[in-house]
Amino acid sequence: MRTDAGETTEFAARLLGLERTRIANIESGVRVITPERVRTLACNYDCRDEAYINALAAMAEPRPKDWWETFRGQLPAGLLDIAECEWHSTVIRTGSFLHVPGLLQTDGYVRAVGNAALPPLSPHEVELRVAMRMQRQQVLHREPPIAYTAYIHEAALRIEFGGVKSMRTQLEHLCEVGQLDNVEIRVLPFSSGAFPGAGQAICDIRGVVPQLDTVQLDTAHGPAFTHAPSQLDKYRSQLDWMHSVSLGPSASRDFISALTG
Repeated sequence: MRTDAGETTEFAARLLGLERTRIANIESGVRVITPERVRTLACNYDCRDEAYINALAAMAEPRPKDWWETFRGQLPAGLLDIAECEWHSTVIRTGSFLHVPGLLQTDGYVRAVGNAALPPLSPHEVELRVAMRMQRQQVLHREPPIAYTAYIHEAALRIEFGGVKSMRTQLEHLCEVGQLDNVEIRVLPFSSGAFPGAGQAICDIRGVVPQLDTVQLDTAHGPAFTHAPSQLDKYRSQLDWMHSVSLGPSASRDFISALTG
């Protein structure tokens, strides 16, 4: 909002009577801001998008400690950021080539992924990740639930994380959760051929207003987030391509079910 208005952090600091470094910390999410100050900044930045202003003010309202905060100091902050983004989203589309998407994983699958990490994770940290990932899945069942679409490449369905039995349980879970009204699972078979991008997992997270939309990417050093319009367009185009070549929900369920035989 500030950069769109062509204003500096010094301008914002003088306006609110704060140090310039505190403005930078507020904008990066390190320091809190009150709803009143959000509205003061919006007014002086000449922002007239009431839905956007109200969404930001709502984010600044004091609220009870969120469930993911219980993991702060025990798990990397990026994992907490994923949970927070998901919780405040309205729609999520995700594309995965090598792993089953996190919101669809069973505890055995999460445990197998954690045990395969390098450098190795301690058993305690693996179990913390299992517990957190299971709690993240609340967003699929809460009221109102998010609208969730997962595009899963056949490769991710055939890599046996945790062995044959664990993977069979995971595939059966996909068939079950895919029957929820708010969940759509679509398979990209090997026959879909070459694909755009680097094969990294993509998660397009829609906020309550478009300005809060975010794409989260999986990387070797942890999750990365981007909200630049050109980047959003690029990754959304990749998800659109996945939609165009994937099997429909019913055919995908049959495909996954056949793999459990």
